[in-house]
Amino acid sequence: MEVIILAGGYGTRISEYTKRIPKPLIKIGKHPILYHIIMIYKKYGFNNFIVALGYKGNLIKRYFKKYKNLKIKFINTGLRTMTGGRLRRLKKYLSPNTNFMLTYGDGVSNVNLKKLLKFHNNNNNLVTVTAVKPPARFGALTLRGNKVIQFREKLDKDSGWINGGFFVMSYNFLKYIKGDNTYLEKSPLQIVAKIKKLAAFKHRGFWQCMDTKRDMDKLNQLAILKKIPWLI
Repeated sequence: MEVIILAGGYGTRISEYTKRIPKPLIKIGKHPILYHIIMIYKKYGFNNFIVALGYKGNLIKRYFKKYKNLKIKFINTGLRTMTGGRLRRLKKYLSPNTNFMLTYGDGVSNVNLKKLLKFHNNNNNLVTVTAVKPPARFGALTLRGNKVIQFREKLDKDSGWINGGFFVMSYNFLKYIKGDNTYLEKSPLQIVAKIKKLAAFKHRGFWQCMDTKRDMDKLNQLAILKKIPWLI
C-alpha cells in the first residue's frame, strides 16, 4: 500500500525556519519531522512512500539520499499547488481500485495504523480521517457515531474533534479533486461528508502538529524522552 506525505507547502507560520529549509526538514531531536512520520508508518509495516514536493523540494530529496533502505518516490507537485491538487497530481502513481494512505508532512501521532486500515476496510467509505481532540484551530469535524456529517475548515469557535491527518483513501475519491487550486480540506472532503462517505477513526492518544515555533519546541522537548510518544 502506498503512503502519500504532503510536503510541498511554504510553512509561513514558522517562517523563521522555513526561509532556509522546507518545513518537513525542520528537526525534531536528531531527525527532520518528515523522517519521524516515515518511521511511524514503517513501525506498522508500511514501506512504500510517495512524498509530494513543492517549496524547496530539492532539499528534501537531497537529504533523504543517504537513506538507501527507504523506498521513497519524490514527486514535484508544483510550487503553488494546493493540498488537493498535489494529491491529484499523484494519481498516475497509484493503482486503480485500491486504497492508499495520506498524511501531512508536519504532524506526528501514535495512532494505530493497522487498526485505522482495518476500520476503513470494514466500512464502505471513500475516505477515513483520523479524528483527534487538540485546541480548536484546525479543520473541524461534526460526527454522528463514526460518520463525518460535516467538514469545516479552521473555524476558531469550533471545539471537539478535528482533522488529525493520517487518512485512508479510496482511489475513487480522486474524482472529487478538480485541479491544482483545490484544497483537500474544502470541496473534496466536504462533498464526501455530505454523501456520507467520509468516516472518522477516533484517536484519543498522542497527536501533535508542528504549525508554529511553540509546537516545534514542544515536540523537541518530547523527542529527548527515552520513549518518544509518537513511536510508542
